[in-house]
Amino acid sequence: MTKTGPFGRGLAVAVAAGVVLALTGAFNSGGAPLWLRMAYWIPLMIAGGLWGQAASWLLDRFIALDERPWLTVALLSLLITGPVVVMVWGVTGMIFDGRPYPLASLPYFIGPVLIITVTLSAINVFLDRARPVQTHAAADGKGAISRFPDRLPARLRGAEIRAVQAEDHYLRIHTDRGSDLILMRLSDALDELQGLEGAQTHRSWWVARGAVLEVTRGDGRATLTLEGGLTAPVSRRYARALRDAGWY
Repeated sequence: MTKTGPFGRGLAVAVAAGVVLALTGAFNSGGAPLWLRMAYWIPLMIAGGLWGQAASWLLDRFIALDERPWLTVALLSLLITGPVVVMVWGVTGMIFDGRPYPLASLPYFIGPVLIITVTLSAINVFLDRARPVQTHAAADGKGAISRFPDRLPARLRGAEIRAVQAEDHYLRIHTDRGSDLILMRLSDALDELQGLEGAQTHRSWWVARGAVLEVTRGDGRATLTLEGGLTAPVSRRYARALRDAGWY
C-alpha cells in the first residue's frame, strides 16, 4: 500500500475542503452554479494549501511542531492568512463579477479566510503529529525476520546495517563494510526493516539502535554519532518520542 506523506496529505485535505465548501455554497457562494463553485474553491484551496506547506516548513526550522500543537496552529494561521486574504480578494472579484473588487473591500475577507485557515491548520497539525517508525528485533527467535538485508548489494551481503539514509529516490545503506545506494523509498524500507532494532530519527534517516555510540545536542537538536564515525540527525518532531523510548 502506498503511504501518503505530510505533503500529499495536506493537499488531499485542501482538495476535500474545497469540495465541501463548493457543495455547501459556503460564504455566500451558493448563488453561483456548482461548476463555477468547484472551479473557484478547489484551486483556491490547493493554492492556499501549497502556501501552508511552505509556511509549515519555515516554522519547523524554529519550533518543535509536535510538542506545541496549538501554538503551531496559531502561528501557521498568522503566517498563512495575510497572503491568502490578498489572493482570495483578487480571485473572487474576477471569478464572480468579472472585475477586481475595490481595495476597500479587502478587510471583509479576513474573517472567512481566518476561519478556514485555523480549521485546516488544526486538522493538518493534529493529523501530522509525527511519531517515528520504530522497528524491533525478533524476541527469542520469534517474530518477523527483516527482509531488508536481502536488498544489500552483493559486496555488502551479511554486513551489519547501521543506518539507512534517503537521497532523492535512492537509499544509502551504511554498514560496517561501507555504504552503497539502492533504488527504494524510505517509507517502503521501513516496512522491511521490521525485525531489526532501530527507529526513524528524521524524515530521511533510519538508525540501528545498537550502532549508536553518543548523543550530542546543539541549537535545540540532537545528533547521533554511530559506529564508524557516521553522524545521523534527530529531527525536532521525532525527538520527544525517541527520548521517551530511551534513545537518549
